[in-house]
Amino acid sequence: MTIPTSAWRLATTLAAPLLRWHLGRRVRRGKEIAARLAERRGLGAARPPGRLLWLHAASVGEAISVLPVLEALLARDAALHLLVTTGTVTGAQALLHRLPAALAAPGESGFPRVTHRFLPLDVPDWVARFLDGWRPDAGVLVESELWPNLIAAARARRMPMALVNARISPRSFARWHRFPRSAAEILGGFALVLARSEGDRARLAALGAAAAQCWGDLKAAAAPLPADTAALERLRVLLGDRPVFLAASTHPGEEALVLAAHARLAADWPRLLTVLVPRHPDRGVAVAELAARQELAVARRAGGGAPGADVAVYVADTLGELGLFYRLATLAVVGGSLMPRGGQNPLEAARLGCPILLGPHTTNFEEPVARLLAAGAARLVAPQAVALAEAVAGMLSDAGARQAMAIAAASIAAGQAGLPGMVAAALLDLLPDGSGPPEEGAQPFAR
Repeated sequence: MTIPTSAWRLATTLAAPLLRWHLGRRVRRGKEIAARLAERRGLGAARPPGRLLWLHAASVGEAISVLPVLEALLARDAALHLLVTTGTVTGAQALLHRLPAALAAPGESGFPRVTHRFLPLDVPDWVARFLDGWRPDAGVLVESELWPNLIAAARARRMPMALVNARISPRSFARWHRFPRSAAEILGGFALVLARSEGDRARLAALGAAAAQCWGDLKAAAAPLPADTAALERLRVLLGDRPVFLAASTHPGEEALVLAAHARLAADWPRLLTVLVPRHPDRGVAVAELAARQELAVARRAGGGAPGADVAVYVADTLGELGLFYRLATLAVVGGSLMPRGGQNPLEAARLGCPILLGPHTTNFEEPVARLLAAGAARLVAPQAVALAEAVAGMLSDAGARQAMAIAAASIAAGQAGLPGMVAAALLDLLPDGSGPPEEGAQPFAR
């Protein structure tokens, strides 16, 4: 949102009927869950008793990064309940896949300690219905989810709000700077702003978050991505000593570069397996078709395929299995960096001792990328098939260099283990000493 807040409020109010149609279209594309569309209009509140903290994490990366904070919050306050919202189905799936089952199961109060909902779209009536139904004692937005109507409604209800792991790219800063009054109105209402980097802190402060602080990046403090032990062992047996080139969290256009690089590598590395993990698993069919058109033997994990000896390209189009393939990879190129997408999180690879290649587009992770490069834990590569193939061949040929990179990467990734606890303590300070009982008739939400 980079228009004045008053114009945004009017536009979203007028657009509400069209947004209902838009949500239906997203259901048909697999982007929404039909049975839960009412949540996108603010319906379906079931407030638990006692103190309730609401946290919003837009999608997969934000949901995973905030998990250690959730655990720290619940460990510090045995009576606290958490409402966690996401804006995407994949974000919800990532959260629920990694959330301990005990936290999502009804407790003594009859309510789970952690409840998930989809965030309502930023229509004034819809966000008002959401906040009035749930009545959170405080709210937390993760990274860059600055929805003007939602923030204004929270302020009108005198609900303390925090912005954690806050980020704003130079490009977004330039757009926001065109509307300084709106930026100051939105950012000035937060009781706590914790930026993920000094650059983000400075940009946020210039736009109106004068008290913004930088304690570190939650994505640098996350636990290693999980992997199913049995699946990992099956794949290790199947792959044997085959070299594995992983392209992780790829975006459109990047798969073509990786496949062209694979074709160049095949002559010298005939047993090479290239694994493509698209950022959005629903692109798996299209990615596999792209490989097949280049006459490469391809299998899809979501289709039940396996990376047998005759398979050159394996499309891992399942959710929540990136940790599995980082553990299997000889080296990886991190997606979003070969095309101007800002880059995906390279620390996920670093934590699992996977040597890293990065394209030039890494603005989403400027500081961790700078640390990884300075430590020799990652290498930059030009977004061209020839350059990518040469970089992969060089690393495949030098086991000693790969080992040194893995050790350096793990050291960088282990730097901020105490950050989730610090953030949790600061968020608990926003909460009142107690909260009234829920409205009559509220029932626990069954997923």
